Amino acid sequence: MNTLIDRLLPSRRFDAIRSFFIAGIGSAQAPGEAAAPSSSASSASTAEALHLDQLIGPDAWSRLAPAVRRRFGAKAGPVSYQGHLDLRCSRLGRLLAWLAWPLRGPLVPSCATQVPTEVTVTPDGHGGVVWSRRMGDRIVQSVKRAHPTHGVLERTRGGLAMALDVFEEEGALVFQSRHYLWCVGPIRLRVPTLLSPGRCRVEHRDLGHDGRFRFTLTMTHPCWGVTFEQTGEFLDPVQEN
Repeated sequence: MNTLIDRLLPSRRFDAIRSFFIAGIGSAQAPGEAAAPSSSASSASTAEALHLDQLIGPDAWSRLAPAVRRRFGAKAGPVSYQGHLDLRCSRLGRLLAWLAWPLRGPLVPSCATQVPTEVTVTPDGHGGVVWSRRMGDRIVQSVKRAHPTHGVLERTRGGLAMALDVFEEEGALVFQSRHYLWCVGPIRLRVPTLLSPGRCRVEHRDLGHDGRFRFTLTMTHPCWGVTFEQTGEFLDPVQEN
């Protein structure tokens, strides 16, 4: 594998990038292995707390169901949600998922229905929230924190990240990507749109009965259309009064 990387990145000015790839390959997460995303990002220890209610504004926040406001409130505690997901990805999606695997990318190169899924949400101690998703024997993790300028920054342990806008739309809480980043220590490199899986849209919609809600993720490439799609229902263990 090192020889292949040496051929692809022969110039000395890419030594740091080559070392980063090799380190990522050597420590890539095996199926079933859980590990929290790294908190080594610059200023993580002093990061501003994530307040989604302030980001979307009081009027939009009030239009969300009480259960949604509780799940995404700044004082929300650790919780696990059980449910099932239908997964779909295109050929381009599979390729991108394979390329992102050494960097612990969250992309799932599978097409399947009714995959048992557990989502665990835990405060990270730095103002953000760790999202861990177990789909069958595969675990993907990311941490959401307040973006330094606006919105939300969601980052994986390997350094892949998205800058996200967050808003309310027809009663649903929506996260939508502005662009992708590759974070190497304090350095943030912008990923060209054409080399990304496309605009990511995540929707959380309360179903209004029995603590159930629907999660839907869609990634749409500007040239190649939908690359990834995940959707399914989950059960909130906390019931609203």
